[in-house]
Amino acid sequence: MKVCAIGLRGIPNVMGGIESHCQQLYPRLVAQGAEVTVLARSPYVKDQPYEYQGVKVIPVWALQHKFLETFLHTFVAIFYARFFIHPDVIHLHAIGPALFTPLARLLGMKVVVTHHGADYDRQKWNAFAKGLLKLGETMAIKFANKILVVGKSLTERLQQQNPKQAHKIEFVPNGALADFDNNVSLNDLQATGLDIEAQNYIVTVGRFVPEKGFHDLVQAYLLTDIPQKLVIVGSTDHQDEYSRKLLSHASDRVIFAGRRDGEQLKALYKFAKLFVLPSYHEGLPIVALEAISANTPVLLSDIMPNLDIGLSPENYFSVGDLADLAKKLQLPIPRSSRDDILANFNWDEIAEQTSALMKAAATNRPIKTSTH
Repeated sequence: MKVCAIGLRGIPNVMGGIESHCQQLYPRLVAQGAEVTVLARSPYVKDQPYEYQGVKVIPVWALQHKFLETFLHTFVAIFYARFFIHPDVIHLHAIGPALFTPLARLLGMKVVVTHHGADYDRQKWNAFAKGLLKLGETMAIKFANKILVVGKSLTERLQQQNPKQAHKIEFVPNGALADFDNNVSLNDLQATGLDIEAQNYIVTVGRFVPEKGFHDLVQAYLLTDIPQKLVIVGSTDHQDEYSRKLLSHASDRVIFAGRRDGEQLKALYKFAKLFVLPSYHEGLPIVALEAISANTPVLLSDIMPNLDIGLSPENYFSVGDLADLAKKLQLPIPRSSRDDILANFNWDEIAEQTSALMKAAATNRPIKTSTH
């Protein structure tokens, strides 16, 4: 089976939940015998085609623009796939790229869309952009051969709202890794060059966009006098007023660590006293699953995609409630059961389920896979 992936910036080690999803999924599909090509966005990857664990990555032109980038790249990449890759299945990621599902079908290609979350709820979009994203979701449901949804609650909602297409909407979550923090040591934490010590900092990870809620975390943290420092890992793709205002809070206590990957990122998870995710919007947060994989206590906002992970009430706070977040930052937060999370969000099983659904889409066979 030949799969062509469109909708992600690129792999490996490109910041973003979709990118992390693909970095785990596609090498596993290759190991199962698939031929996978990622059509990456040129600003985020090497200039020339390359391979990552058997996955072919081809840079395709993209304008680096906050609003136009996704749509322009997807349009170009679909034609590239049709005339140069000739895939059995186009794998579109997110509902922005899914807007072009009818185009891919008109060009004679089978399409699987992975729905990574209700992007039209994101604070950064204006009414026009939200309308386009909602239309992208509609195009996916109407024209895709299969729709894979990373959130359980969102899957159920889409099935209820679209009963005629419910048979092709499947819950396929993001995953966690049993060996995530193997071979990670204090030396890796020291290699970050940050002025922090093990168990004496709180960490969060993500892009600097309003829906991640980092502004809430900083404000709530500053309401406390806890001794732990706050470490914010990540950056922004496009400098704007929000990111500049967020970065203005940098101090000895509030540390902006920039983008990190590999062993340094794993060490920042592993040796933190607490991981916090104050998001207003998620699909199914890979960063939370990574923190749990590193056996670090987590504190998440109580939005539905975070609740879908199924942690104890003590691991959640009321989204946007600075007082509740500040209170929880000062309390001992229990570790979640890593074994339970690994059982429910297993990348190897997710890859097998995805492969089966892609084969069904390529051959028009009906299939119903088990859900977690």
